[in-house]
Amino acid sequence: MNLFTIAWKSIKQRALASSLTALSVALGVALMVMVLVINGTVTRMFSQSATGYHLIVGAKGSPMQLVLNTIYFMDKPIENLPYKYYETLKKNSAVLHAIPFNLGDTTQDGRFRIVGTIPEYFEVEYIPGKHFEFRDGKALSDGFEAVIGARVARAYGWKIGSEFPIAHGGNLDDIHAEKFKVVGILAPTGTPNDRAVFIHFDGFYSIAGHEKPLDEARAQDAALNSGDAPIILPNPKPIEGGGVGTVRAATDVPKEAAPKPAAGPRKIASEQKEVTAILLQMKSDTLAYLYAPRINKAPVAQAANPIAQIDRLLRDLVGSVRTMLLVLTGLIIIVSGISIFVSIYNSMADRRREIAIMRALGARRNTVFSIIVAEAVLLCMIGWLVGTLLGHALVFVAAPIVEARSDVLIDPWSFEAGEIWYILPGILLLSIVVGLIPGFTAYRVDVARGLQE
Repeated sequence: MNLFTIAWKSIKQRALASSLTALSVALGVALMVMVLVINGTVTRMFSQSATGYHLIVGAKGSPMQLVLNTIYFMDKPIENLPYKYYETLKKNSAVLHAIPFNLGDTTQDGRFRIVGTIPEYFEVEYIPGKHFEFRDGKALSDGFEAVIGARVARAYGWKIGSEFPIAHGGNLDDIHAEKFKVVGILAPTGTPNDRAVFIHFDGFYSIAGHEKPLDEARAQDAALNSGDAPIILPNPKPIEGGGVGTVRAATDVPKEAAPKPAAGPRKIASEQKEVTAILLQMKSDTLAYLYAPRINKAPVAQAANPIAQIDRLLRDLVGSVRTMLLVLTGLIIIVSGISIFVSIYNSMADRRREIAIMRALGARRNTVFSIIVAEAVLLCMIGWLVGTLLGHALVFVAAPIVEARSDVLIDPWSFEAGEIWYILPGILLLSIVVGLIPGFTAYRVDVARGLQE
C-alpha cells in the first residue's frame, strides 16, 4: 500500500472535514479560473478587433480616440479628412487595402452607430484568418442598402427587407427622411462589428446635408494645397456631435425646412466628400512602420497603430484591475490553505494512537511524515480539480449572459496558460507548505505514549 493510498483512507475517515477544506480551495481556484478565462477572452477580443488593419488614419488629434471611435465605436469622431486625401492614399503602391469610414450618425433611437463604407470592407479579413460571414443576405452593392451586425438584428428584430431611417449626427430630434434597406445580416463575430450598422458610402452621401458645400470644399482644398492652412478649415456653423454631416445651425438661427428625401443615389463631386477615418492594410508590417511617421509629419492627418493603442489601454487600465482580482483570489487560496493546515494539525491529537500503531508495525518516521504531507497534497489537488471544473462551469453559465449584454463571445472550455503554469504549481507548493508542520508533529510522536493513549 503506497503513501497516497494510506493518505486517501485517512481523508475518507474524516470525510466531512476533508470535504469542507477541499471545497474552500476549490472556491478560490474557481474564482481565479474565472478571472483568467474572462480576462483572456476580453484581452483577445480587444486585440483581435484591432489587428485586422495596420494603421488607422484620421484627422490630427488623440490617436487613442481615433482607434476607439473607428474600431470600437466608443467615442465621437475628431474631425474629417478630404475625400481626395483618401483617393491619393488608396493609389499608393504600399497600400493593399484602404477602407473609408464615415461616422457620426446613429440609428433612430441612438443605440447603435451608423458606418458609411464601401463593399470592399466585407471582403477584407477583419481579423487575420477570419472573414465576415453572413447569417442572412449579402454584402452592400449600391444605393440605400445596409448590412447590420448580429446584435443590432437581435435588438430591433430586423430582417432582410426591413427599412429604417437614421439620426443626423446622433441628434434624435433630427431624423433623416431617407430610409435604408437591410440586405445583409452578419453572423456573430464577438467584435464591435456586431453592434454597428453599415450603409453604402454612396447612399451616405445621397442624404441631403451630408455633402460639404462646394465653395467651402474648394476653399479648403486651396488652403491645404497652399501648405500654410490649418489641419482642417473650421465649419462655418457650430458643430454638434462631430463626424461627417454634423453641421448644425445655431439656436438663434431659424430652422430651415427639412429637405426632401433623395429618390436614389446622387452623384456627388469628390471635393464635396469627406471621410472620418481610413483603415489601412499595408503590403507588409515594415511598410506600415515606415509610412506611419510620414503621414504624421504631414499637416493633414495622423496614423495610429491600433494594436499599440489597445495594448496601452489594456496595460494601463485593464491590467491593473486584472492584477487586483488575481491578488484577491490568490489570498482566498492562501486562506484556504491555512484552513487545510488547521484541519490536519488539529487532527493530530486524535491520531496519535493511529500514528503510534503505524510506527509499532514498522513504519519509519519519514514514512509517517510523508503520509501527512501526501494528505495535504491530495486535499489541495482535489480542490484544484473541482475548482477548475467549477470555474469553467460558472463561465459556461455566464457566457450567454455576457454575450447578450456585450457581444463578447466566451468559450467556457478554453484553458488559459495561467491555469497550468501558475495555479497548479502554486497549489502544489501551498499543499507541501501547509503539510510540513502537521508532518513534523506526526514525525515526533512518541510511540509508547501514543499506544497508552
